[in-house]
Amino acid sequence: MKIRQLIYGIATFVPGVNRYRAKGTGGTNSARYCYSVWLRHLVMAKENGLLTKFPKIVAELGPGDSLGIGFAALLSGCEKYFALDVVKHANAERNIEIFDELVSLFSRREPIPGEDEFPRVKPFLNHYQFHRDILNESRLQDSLEQSRIEKIRNDIIHESNRFIQYKVPWDKASVIEKQAVDMIYSQAVLEHVDDLRGTYKAMRLWLKRTGFISHEIDFKCHGTADEWNGHWAYSDFIWKLIRGRRPYLLNREPLSTHISIMRQEGFNIVCLSKTKTESKLTKSDLSRRFRSISNDDLTTSDAFIQAVLQQ
Repeated sequence: MKIRQLIYGIATFVPGVNRYRAKGTGGTNSARYCYSVWLRHLVMAKENGLLTKFPKIVAELGPGDSLGIGFAALLSGCEKYFALDVVKHANAERNIEIFDELVSLFSRREPIPGEDEFPRVKPFLNHYQFHRDILNESRLQDSLEQSRIEKIRNDIIHESNRFIQYKVPWDKASVIEKQAVDMIYSQAVLEHVDDLRGTYKAMRLWLKRTGFISHEIDFKCHGTADEWNGHWAYSDFIWKLIRGRRPYLLNREPLSTHISIMRQEGFNIVCLSKTKTESKLTKSDLSRRFRSISNDDLTTSDAFIQAVLQQ
């Protein structure tokens, strides 16, 4: 057990203690990371036959330290970006820095930063060259036109909501109109969502009939245990103490829960790529709640999923 995590969680219950400070999420404070993540989702969508039309309206769950992945979408030619989070991490000053760096990356048609630079970022691709089959010169000339870049930049500074809608906290499906979005994505976020069913239901409502979702989900313990899947060994009571009053931590749901809810909410999975990691824990080491999980769940440390609505 990570005693430090337990002590920190318990401390958040003490009156007068500064219960929580948003310390950032990591990742999206790097333009190259944002560029890499967006293009990986896009490339996988192409490979899975989901880019019959380039997405115009996109939504991101949990953008984190910046809105950089959404900026990459806009610089690729998307027309509007919804950023949905539970805690406001991003700020205008850092957003502008990330945006300007992304403009340079797209202007140079920079190769996608791959496994050598970001070895833990999924999904992995067959190659990391710039995909001109997806982002051709005609599209990029339009999307990177100087006046358009200035308009997006001004939107970031003045929060005028022309290209970007930053919703914090979002807690209702009504934050986006029904059937308004072409693509909904997240990167290592859905493992933190408490109301998974409500979130998948909201995605179903937001998505156009021709749209798709694209999610990388990390099932590891995020430093809360000694083993990568040790968070499944904690009882619900101990986990409640570790969580404390933090607005989010982990929902501890395995892959099968996501798949079950997705299907119940009317999604048809077109891509499921799992990363398998050996478990040093046996099912007898797990808490009662998790002893019945499958061997597949026990050894799945992350998964990349793309899905469409059932027709």
